Amino acid sequence: MSNLNDAARRGLFYALIVLILSVGCGASVRAGQHDQHSGHTMPGMTQPTPTPTPTPQPATHDAHAGHAMPGMSHAGDTTSVTEADVRELMAMSGEEMAIRVGRSAHNLMPMGQMGSGTAWQPSASPTNMLHRQSGDWLLMFHYNFVGAINHQGGPRGVTKIESANWFMPMAYRRVGKGTLQLRGMFSLEPFTFPPGGSPLLFQTGESYKGQPLVDRQHPHDLFMELSAQYTAPLGEHATWFGYVGYPGEPALGPVAFMHRASASENPSATLAHHLQDSTHISFGVFTTGFTYRAFKLEGSVFNGREPDENRYNFEAHPWNSRAARLSFAPSRAWTFQISHGFLRHPEELEPGDTRRTTASAQYERPFARGRLSAALIWGRNHVGRADGERANLNSYTGEATFNFLDKNYLYTRLELVDKDELLRAADRARLGTAAEHPSFRVGAYTFGYVRDVLDTGDVLFGLGGDATFYSMPTALDALYGSNPTSYKIFFRLRPSRTRMDAHGGHATP
Repeated sequence: MSNLNDAARRGLFYALIVLILSVGCGASVRAGQHDQHSGHTMPGMTQPTPTPTPTPQPATHDAHAGHAMPGMSHAGDTTSVTEADVRELMAMSGEEMAIRVGRSAHNLMPMGQMGSGTAWQPSASPTNMLHRQSGDWLLMFHYNFVGAINHQGGPRGVTKIESANWFMPMAYRRVGKGTLQLRGMFSLEPFTFPPGGSPLLFQTGESYKGQPLVDRQHPHDLFMELSAQYTAPLGEHATWFGYVGYPGEPALGPVAFMHRASASENPSATLAHHLQDSTHISFGVFTTGFTYRAFKLEGSVFNGREPDENRYNFEAHPWNSRAARLSFAPSRAWTFQISHGFLRHPEELEPGDTRRTTASAQYERPFARGRLSAALIWGRNHVGRADGERANLNSYTGEATFNFLDKNYLYTRLELVDKDELLRAADRARLGTAAEHPSFRVGAYTFGYVRDVLDTGDVLFGLGGDATFYSMPTALDALYGSNPTSYKIFFRLRPSRTRMDAHGGHATP
């Protein structure tokens, strides 16, 4: 059976590679028509739905249907970019707002493409933010605040009132021949989560009061990211960039779950977090790499230790972990990535190294009065234990958010995850197992709805709720019950949809 499972995992991995290469071949055939501009995006933001236009679209990638917003240059027509346009740091690339790389005429970083750390999303991804020009600086601000009643079902479930939240200031300016980005990310979850973390059935990872967290999602640190990135043009189709964060996110995994457009309405962490994107808060990261048209290749050295239970401090550990990632964005609708990393002693209470491999595909499709955001993600941890034991843990995540009639959102997340840290010593004795890390394949299936009920022009307020159902081996029934069901009822606050006034500032819709 284990050989069959290994073969299935390898088959899925190779299938993703074949899919990436096949789409790449199609993109190469269209290279004469589409000029993919490399760039990064504003983590976790939401952009207004582009207005369709009947005007025929020019045969260049930079001239997607749409018009430049007032106070911004338009990089779509290669014959119309003037010296005055090049002086503008913010530009329109077809339907997307973008940040100019230095004084390049057409080398832009689409804002919709910017994910957490240096990860890419589809450039058509939405963005919700406040922004203004201040001298040579372009200033931006994003936030997301969710207040929830969280009920986790079954014998190990509880009900709590809590808040998941983050706040992100960003600043851009030209420095030399390139563009500098400064970014911060902060969370009040150390104060707004219950002691020990947010209840979440079957979640594992990190620790509290010297014990591993089980059925709890740890709060994020007060300081989630303090980073600087410098991007320099290499002609009009390539860039070199360097990124340093303390804390920051290395080039490993997909865009972190709270920043993915496909999970923008879901207030819960993924059960696969520690097999896919848990390195998004690393106290010490340096990443460098290159982009060329639709491709990006990057590598990182970083501190692979998970944050400790003190969520307010800055941690100091050796930068002895490493990772590499290849990303491919063949069109504004698709982004693919494959990455591998070596994490030195990631868990404080569990000595041993982890080798993590991930692959993902993200899709974004805007349409009249709505959009579809979707993602498929695979992640595997090859873990080593203090006793020399090694194991492969796999995770599979599919998620989507469907926005329709402007104010309505349906979302889902479907997961299958291997968990080998669910049982404490008393649990193992109760189930009669001598294995220290028995592994269980757990499924979680979430379905939810959100509606925007108030839009002030600066703040967007929504109400929503979801329910989660589970699958698990019958051996766990004695601990979790036969059919546990969880739900959340919540409100969320974030900036209104982005609008640009004549001076490049935020305007009321």
